[in-house]
Amino acid sequence: MQQITTEWLKGIEVLKDVPDEQLQWLIDNSSHYILNDGDYLFEKDKPINGTHFIVSGKVRLYITQNGVRRELVNMLSLDITGYLPYSRGKIAQVNGDAVGDTQIMTFPVEKVMDMIKNYFELTQALVSVMSNRVRESTALLQQNEKMMALGKLSAGLAHELNNPAASIVRNASSLKQHLLAQPEMFAKLVAVQMDVNKVGTVKEKIKHILENKGKVKLTLRQRNQQEDELADWFDKHGIENGYNMAENFVEQGFEANDLGAIFQCMDQRTASPVFGWIHDTLVSEKMVADIHDASQRIADLISSIKTFTHMDRGADRQFAHVDTGIRNTLTMLNHKIKAGNITVSEEYDTNLPEVKMLVGELNQVWTNLIDNAIDAMEEHGKGHLHIKTRQDRDFAEITITDDGPGIPPDVQNRIFDPFFTTKEMGKGTGMGLEVVQRIIKQQHQGSIKVNSRPGHTQFIVCIPINN
Repeated sequence: MQQITTEWLKGIEVLKDVPDEQLQWLIDNSSHYILNDGDYLFEKDKPINGTHFIVSGKVRLYITQNGVRRELVNMLSLDITGYLPYSRGKIAQVNGDAVGDTQIMTFPVEKVMDMIKNYFELTQALVSVMSNRVRESTALLQQNEKMMALGKLSAGLAHELNNPAASIVRNASSLKQHLLAQPEMFAKLVAVQMDVNKVGTVKEKIKHILENKGKVKLTLRQRNQQEDELADWFDKHGIENGYNMAENFVEQGFEANDLGAIFQCMDQRTASPVFGWIHDTLVSEKMVADIHDASQRIADLISSIKTFTHMDRGADRQFAHVDTGIRNTLTMLNHKIKAGNITVSEEYDTNLPEVKMLVGELNQVWTNLIDNAIDAMEEHGKGHLHIKTRQDRDFAEITITDDGPGIPPDVQNRIFDPFFTTKEMGKGTGMGLEVVQRIIKQQHQGSIKVNSRPGHTQFIVCIPINN
């Protein structure tokens, strides 16, 4: 076992200016021992027994979720950890075990007050360790929570992107096959001799029908009834392939009277080629429209992702609309919202000014709060999510309300504690609301409150407009 001297301790950056007599006092009042591989230096939810100096070897920090160990940070070597002066954390929030044989020097927590009273430089050095640890752990927790949020969103985004992408592939393939049949239809059409004036009339009637398409919404029963009527009309007038064309004509807004008006502009000999041409044109138009809609959906999703993650902006505060981030968050979580059979109502104050904010961090807030609400409503198989924004003097107020089972009264005062979660094992990290509170309070000088009872849980976030 390595002998610990004052010179050795001065090799630690934060202790290099501490007087030798104080370092010797630290050595004399500490315990020196070896941890074997896998031995705990500290355990989650158990008291921390002192300030630990890792002399040699390494200590790994981790939490256990659903029986699986998950490391939180890189392994620590030649470092100081455990209880530190003025720290309120006397209970371990994570596990720490030795990797290989690890030499430890532990200064007992019972002697910390003596150190504070009598050894200023040593106390000051260890307080600086605490400050650095808080800053590093804060960055770590926030980064870890961002990764958790990304994990929550990735599956839903893959599903949301897959649907329009598959639609584009499917429609492009169908359109290709459809266009291959056009030469034959063209041959039939050029053989038709129609009066030029009647051609114009047919064109105007089709244009009028398409422009008024969708003004009347049909039920499934009404739709089936109209398809049967059009199929009968085609059959009665000797139009080829009428049964197959009826569905598309109904979808494009045609009725039997419209077909009759077009039929009056031609004779029996020209009817089949003309109606076939109209049908093929409508099919092509529909496929192109579907491809356009699917492409636009992908473009909108990518735009939402870009805005949500704030990829095209710096990390500085800037003025932005709160509702933009909330809408993008709802887009990101749309798959989970649909899967949970959840209805969403949005009530945005259109007069709310832009708020000076860290956009990416606030998007993380909305993600956590909305995702938690969705999870809470999951057990009922349905739910209602209400989001409202308004201006309250110099603040923007955002409320997110769900009709889930609520937060038990005995734990409501703990929900913002690090690593505390009411979710089942493996589903929540317990870091989400702690990160939310830190972003709102420390980074935006705002406030967050919760009101909860069975059937009604409401988080109220207030942020200064000009922070």
